[in-house]
Amino acid sequence: MKIGIVGLGLIGGSLAKAIKKNTNHLCFAYDINSNVIADAIQQDSIDGSFTPKELSSFDIVIIGLYPDDTINFINENLSHFKKSGIVIDTCGVKEEIIKSVDKKLNDMGVCFIGCHPMAGREFSGFEYSLDNLFDKASFIITPTDNTNPESLEKIKAFSKEIGFLKNVISTPRKHDEIIAFTSQLAHIVSSAYVKSPSLLKQSGFSAGSFKDLTRVAKLNENMWTTLFMMNKAALLDEINHIIEHLNEYKTALENEDSNTLCDLLREGRELKEKSNELNAR
Repeated sequence: MKIGIVGLGLIGGSLAKAIKKNTNHLCFAYDINSNVIADAIQQDSIDGSFTPKELSSFDIVIIGLYPDDTINFINENLSHFKKSGIVIDTCGVKEEIIKSVDKKLNDMGVCFIGCHPMAGREFSGFEYSLDNLFDKASFIITPTDNTNPESLEKIKAFSKEIGFLKNVISTPRKHDEIIAFTSQLAHIVSSAYVKSPSLLKQSGFSAGSFKDLTRVAKLNENMWTTLFMMNKAALLDEINHIIEHLNEYKTALENEDSNTLCDLLREGRELKEKSNELNAR
């Protein structure tokens, strides 16, 4: 197959490297930064570059842009994609993306499939991309009524080719609701956590738990603001849940109620153990 990637950031760059490492597919890229394209060619991460007017030459086009840019790029280039070709995105929200482009592409004879590779780093840009970033990761796919079954099977097989351990099929809404908990809330909690006045006093006092909880506070605020706003309802629901539970711990401490505090901690441990058991299946 001939594959085109739009945007060689962390995700787009890592996908390109995984394609070149694990498959015999031809992989070309488009990026507004010519230096990034030059670096990718020099590193043999892509076979060459292309312009938006050449999108029709690709069997699969992967859009590796921020959510707003993904929507804008697709809408601006609707007539350039290959008829009967496949377009996938890599955004961390799905409903808003699909609502904006799915029917429009389908009307043009192009199959759009919303996807979300569940891997990343606290760094951004092609320079941090890795050819093994997706090894053993999940690849979430959110088909709609417009999705061609053969195209869906092609994308499922493609994800396995480049290193993903499993495909997870979801509706767009279910994806956004769960991602609000597993990803977006974690970034907000981490960002809020580092705002303690104790942060600049922690040197020599911190170990694994501090590093784990603060890692994703080092984020791209522009991208994550867009993701949060596009998934506002689900994310607000998760924020309200954690505030409610934090208040339970706070009340137990204020009342010097060690029995309740112990119960709360036990509940948390047991839920985590149950989660581990489910994930191990």
